Amino acid sequence: LKAGVNRSNVYDEQGDDFVADPKSGFAGGVYLSIPIGRFLGIQPEALLSQKGFKSTGRITGDSYSLERTTTFIDVPLQLQFKPFRFLTLLGGVQYSYLLNQKDAVKFGTTTIEHTDDFENDDIRKNIFGAVLGVDINIYHLVISGKACWDLQTNRGDGSSFTPRYKNAWLQATIGYRFYK
Repeated sequence: LKAGVNRSNVYDEQGDDFVADPKSGFAGGVYLSIPIGRFLGIQPEALLSQKGFKSTGRITGDSYSLERTTTFIDVPLQLQFKPFRFLTLLGGVQYSYLLNQKDAVKFGTTTIEHTDDFENDDIRKNIFGAVLGVDINIYHLVISGKACWDLQTNRGDGSSFTPRYKNAWLQATIGYRFYK
């Protein structure tokens, strides 16, 4: 079991003048450590993960702010390299499935909140990403840090495209492992 926090933001792949500020959210779920010898292993996880960003700007002379929170089910599949008993280095790929998105827009004195819940039966509509991380193992306690970023979205019909704005986040969790 593990729980912690994401510190996320979005980045513009085309490098235009979009500026966003980071946002914090919950991260938690389960993981499994599968050994493949003394120094290698595989670590799949299933996490509920909140990401998002904050942004401000001006439209027709009035200022606005936007705060977006997206909730995903993240499923990273990572290769473990265990150079020492207390240290595990991780690297791999991640599948992310969007559950909902909440936008809070403040324009002048007006605040509008809108939430979309996604009921998508096509599991191929997802985001593919990359993960790098480290676990510090102290008996049954595991302290984890990761850097993650989205790479590509799959449309579900077999084609894929690169979204202009992608998630990037740091994740810190504390976990409990039943076997050491």
